[in-house]
Amino acid sequence: MRARLALLVAAVSVLIVIAFLVPLALLLRGAVEDRATVRATADAQSLAPVVGTADADTVRLTVERLAAESGRPVSVFLPDGAVLGSSSPVTPAVALAGRGRGQSLTAETSDGREVVIAVRGRADGTAVIRTVVPHAEMTEGVGRAWLVLALLGVVLVLIALAVADRLARTLVRSIGELSAVSHRLANAELDARVSSAGPAELREVGGALNHLAGRIQELLVQEREQVADLSHRLRTPLTALRLEAESLRDPQDAARVTGAVDGLERAVTGLIRQTRWRTPADGAGVTDAVATVTDRVAFWSVLAEDTGRSVDLELAPGPLPVGVPADELAAAVDALLGNVFAHTPDGTPFAVRLAPVGDQVVLTVADEGPGIAAESVRRGASQAGSTGLGLDIARRAAQASGGRLELGERPGGGAEVVLRLGPPKA
Repeated sequence: MRARLALLVAAVSVLIVIAFLVPLALLLRGAVEDRATVRATADAQSLAPVVGTADADTVRLTVERLAAESGRPVSVFLPDGAVLGSSSPVTPAVALAGRGRGQSLTAETSDGREVVIAVRGRADGTAVIRTVVPHAEMTEGVGRAWLVLALLGVVLVLIALAVADRLARTLVRSIGELSAVSHRLANAELDARVSSAGPAELREVGGALNHLAGRIQELLVQEREQVADLSHRLRTPLTALRLEAESLRDPQDAARVTGAVDGLERAVTGLIRQTRWRTPADGAGVTDAVATVTDRVAFWSVLAEDTGRSVDLELAPGPLPVGVPADELAAAVDALLGNVFAHTPDGTPFAVRLAPVGDQVVLTVADEGPGIAAESVRRGASQAGSTGLGLDIARRAAQASGGRLELGERPGGGAEVVLRLGPPKA
């Protein structure tokens, strides 16, 4: 933008300078030509009294002296055809003046500007004085004056560029600050604000951006409070569910249901803590993927046994640290395993594999069901009437660690979901 403003000002300045200096230069050249013509006319007219009254010898001496002093050729055409002074042919202007058609004439010739003056009063007729103003005299000093005007134009353009650059620097600085604050807001730095500086229009834009950032903070706080309040309300039915579980007669069933309730309560507690106190500056945390996957597979294995599903579990020796908080990784694993139970018929076997690949840890969940559509990874998309948030939870957990979620199909049929988890951040 700064370069474009400078280019625009330079173009406008050059046009203004040209529009001003070109007529001035032409006027200056015309003034020099007119001055030389007037001077030659005055010299020629100074001969008129002598030519009108003196004899031929006196006129000749006077003409020769004037030619020597002025440096211009001077000729006098007498009525009898004699030519005194510089030798010159009878030009149309001389013939016209000799016939009494004019008293003073000027004409352009190849040698310069011709000045002709008719002198009357001689007894033998009308005499004519002729002199020529050479081109060198008519352009004397014009080149130097044009050079000065050109330098003046360059100086004016440079001054205009300097002023424009200073103004553009102010605009660019303000716009750059707006851009920087916008990027900071995009990176979730909601405390970023634009200072009140620059032109009025940019100050207005900065004020609007500051107001937008403040409003976003308010909306986020309200959203976090609402989610936390909603999560907190779940504690009451969880407490009732815990009491029902403890009242079961079968100790194994009571322990299993109580464990599920404990896991759900931990998830709710983590959600409350995350929505109330987590800030964008918080780190991603470090989690042992082996321990988390082992725990969640053990939880789902009970349901797999009840539905007649076989589980093929392959875990690399731990620990395998990943840059995802434990609760988020657990939610991602639950989402992937929950999809197996939700979208495949009972008795469908599935496999869970966890292994390091380079600097990442790769979790693979595969089943022998009908498969999964690639568009299901979009938030809210579902092919079976669910909320469509499960795969999106896993995707966001992977992306937060620097990894990604991949959907595919097994060679023998069925779905295969690969969750690539990045290493902990330094």
